[in-house]
Amino acid sequence: FLLHDLILKGSKIGGEDNMSLVDGMAAINLEMPPRVPRTEYSVESHWAVVRVVTGIDVDEHSPAEIQDQARKTFIKAWNYDFIWSTLIGGDVFGNFRTRMGHAVYAAGGVDFDPHIYCPFNDPEEVLNLDFWEVYGQWDKRKLVEDFERHYEMNCENNPDAVNMTGIYVTCISGLIEILGWEMLLIAAGLDPKRFGELTNRYVSWIGQYFEALAEADVPVVMIHDDIVWTAGPFIHPDWYRQYVFPNYKKLFRPLIDSGKKIMFTSDGNYTEFIDDIADCGIHGFVLEPTTDMEYIAEKYGKTHVFIGNADVRVLMFGRKEDIRAEVERCMRIGKGCPGYFMAVGNHIPPNTPVENVLYYNEIYEELSRR
Repeated sequence: FLLHDLILKGSKIGGEDNMSLVDGMAAINLEMPPRVPRTEYSVESHWAVVRVVTGIDVDEHSPAEIQDQARKTFIKAWNYDFIWSTLIGGDVFGNFRTRMGHAVYAAGGVDFDPHIYCPFNDPEEVLNLDFWEVYGQWDKRKLVEDFERHYEMNCENNPDAVNMTGIYVTCISGLIEILGWEMLLIAAGLDPKRFGELTNRYVSWIGQYFEALAEADVPVVMIHDDIVWTAGPFIHPDWYRQYVFPNYKKLFRPLIDSGKKIMFTSDGNYTEFIDDIADCGIHGFVLEPTTDMEYIAEKYGKTHVFIGNADVRVLMFGRKEDIRAEVERCMRIGKGCPGYFMAVGNHIPPNTPVENVLYYNEIYEELSRR
């Protein structure tokens, strides 16, 4: 896509004051904007920070419309250039999936979930799972319309930034949602070959979503798959290279052929697989601090987008000089690369000290100009 076309696609208004959108799309197209663009995750629900920045009296108990207004005001004040978003997540599996519960993360503990359930009695049931039989086939036209509607809604909610839609449960993340960690690791450990065949069957089923996404009128897509832990791969790397990355190539091919920009996200440390992921045809890496951003910048900094990778632990526990040093580190690596976006790569949760969050933003703004 030409930059002009993408700007209009992303904003639906093309206004003169949409410099975040212009800078964001310039970075997506590797056209070195005059400032390092940015995005963040979760801080727009850090209500203590949002109150200070916006002046809106809001917290976790506020009505949804007040929270929504506060989030939008905060995102504009912090000049987000890119809004991370996917449509297809664990809900597509209905009730036939594992529930692992959820620890407290959000303000006020509103996300706590003590319910734990697994629909599988043993690994043999896992290894025999037929995804088409259990989850069925979806109407392709409806899927296309759903993706386009989701993208349009994101554009309306955030007209000053690059928007997208996408798929969260691409491959490994889909298996985690369905099986849960315990059954996944036991089945993979007991019979890696059959677990690979199970993965192939899952990709056959999820492929219908990728085909629909390819047909949707959307220029930028987010593809998410948590393929590793913080320590790296949790299955032997050879297994990934036999069963994950060849399947990525199959899934991503229609997106590439349709001219879309593919942003890829995985939590954890995927340094070992950076080259494998690039070889699958993606256009951008979204990464946490444990993945080696310097390697990405050195090898792919002129050809790919990359987003991250400031460490929230520095904001959580560091002094001002530590926070400055962390932003300086990211800028040293990314500032010379046309597609770099600044971000705290592992979210800014609501227990992060307010003064540290505000200081982080102050240093970002100070150093963001090229």
